[in-house]
Amino acid sequence: MASNNRSSGTAALRYASALVDLAIESQAVPSVEKDVAELRAMIADSSDLRYVLKSPLLGEAAQANALSAIADAAKFSQLTKNFLLTLAANRRAADADAILKAVQDNIAARRGELQAKVESAFELSSTQKKDLEATLGKTLGRPVAVEVTVNKDLIGGLTVTLGSLQIDDSVRSKLDRLSRAMKYQRDAA
Repeated sequence: MASNNRSSGTAALRYASALVDLAIESQAVPSVEKDVAELRAMIADSSDLRYVLKSPLLGEAAQANALSAIADAAKFSQLTKNFLLTLAANRRAADADAILKAVQDNIAARRGELQAKVESAFELSSTQKKDLEATLGKTLGRPVAVEVTVNKDLIGGLTVTLGSLQIDDSVRSKLDRLSRAMKYQRDAA
């Protein structure tokens, strides 16, 4: 099973690199980047779309038709649409989200951006996200791209993970530290 995951990861990197190379060559990086972000959001939000991508019961033609319809409805660039059809033709639609994530990572790396994963108790507005990216970029001396997920368990605040560095400024974490400190004081008394 591990070798299957490794080969899927390798394939994702190859497909992503090919799409980014074509996007650069045709000067379509901004539109491809927008398309990829929109499609990843669609995949995250739609169990029906995840089924279409991952179901071994659907043939190449059904996946291609579904992906073509999605690309047309979302007004994706022709390059993105052709890429999605290639994934269906090569029976890689099941790996679409991993491949699209690799595309985002590849574009960011070529820009020299660092990737930060942020968990927030609440959805961040685009202004808050841009401010966070600017603050992290200023602190680190390099551009930072932030991927935000919502985790209601944090109660408030956020956690930022950048490589092996983690900054936890969540209310949950602060309450845990306070609880441990109070327990230590009680046990010491």
